[in-house]
Amino acid sequence: MGPLFLLPCVSCVRRLKESEFKQNFIIRRCGTLDSGKLPLYVYTVYIKMLFCFQISYCSVTKSILEAGLHPETCMSYLEWAESQLAEIELLTSMFPTVEELEFTDQLALAELRDYVEGSASTGGPPPSRPQFLIKQKLDSANTEGTLFILSCAYPSEYPSVLPEITVRCPGLSRAQQTQLQALLNAYLMENCQGEICVLSAVEWVKDNLQLFIDKSLLEAPAPKKESASPRMPEVFSRLWIYSHHIYNKSKRKNILDWSKELGLSGFSMPGKPGIVCVEGPQSACEDFWSRVKVLTWKKIMIRHREDIPLDCQSEDSRLVERIDSLRKFTGFEEAMFDPHGNRGNHMDLGQLYQFLNEKGCCEVFQMYFGIEGR
Repeated sequence: MGPLFLLPCVSCVRRLKESEFKQNFIIRRCGTLDSGKLPLYVYTVYIKMLFCFQISYCSVTKSILEAGLHPETCMSYLEWAESQLAEIELLTSMFPTVEELEFTDQLALAELRDYVEGSASTGGPPPSRPQFLIKQKLDSANTEGTLFILSCAYPSEYPSVLPEITVRCPGLSRAQQTQLQALLNAYLMENCQGEICVLSAVEWVKDNLQLFIDKSLLEAPAPKKESASPRMPEVFSRLWIYSHHIYNKSKRKNILDWSKELGLSGFSMPGKPGIVCVEGPQSACEDFWSRVKVLTWKKIMIRHREDIPLDCQSEDSRLVERIDSLRKFTGFEEAMFDPHGNRGNHMDLGQLYQFLNEKGCCEVFQMYFGIEGR
């Protein structure tokens, strides 16, 4: 039997009573139209959506079908918010101290609670989303004290969609951390769709991080005496990153925090498209890129890169001076250029060109957009 879709049989512009609501729907099954009855929970989900958000059920159904969802599996924003708050309360009880669980946006948590309890003034979900850090240590004999941090952010539709979860562990190499993140994402995609899953992610990381560390200990080479061979030359890099869009507040915050943590300069331009430039030591730039690219993106790539070898014989202080002399940006900032459009997510590209021109890198504009700026 084919998939079941719920469709309105007439174009309705007024709110209907529950009895009329049921009578004015038909079942489309395998391309044929048949009248019939639906399970009560299907009606319940749809009625909640209509009566909560004050919109016609025609537009609700159209949006759901265009998103590729089955009406039987749809939940309301209120139900999603209730699940989120329940999970937060569970996590708070399990990790009661700020050293274990830290909320980075207390206002978002308060807005979520007000929304669930019905005291929020708006009928829609809160604009800001809960974000928090879970900090845990492994307790086995050979990994005692090894710390890992899970950075979590809830989309409005969680748990219908997966949360954004990033794992960090200072005890792993960059390659190992990237591999661990990819495996965690795959685990969540396969096992946690439509369910609250932060605690599952914590337990999965505990189990698998132990395996990564055990493997590192087994593969660690024996210490060698320092040789007189010259070290590899340092390289200054500048990465020009292009994304289809950058809207999410958590991603924007990560970009700012990681660039400062790694001592990189440059800028990020949110909106559509999204642009990020980072410059500094090559190892720090590569570390930044390995963290950013494993987040959930519609499209992200390095559009252009510049690598400049440095004098490997320089003293450390002279090396820092040399790196600073090659920077085109002072510090790292989020740059906005006259945001406009219905959602305020489009930037004035003319102003972006002027900004790049002032920094001495206007040629990158054509690499991004295929046209010469002016």
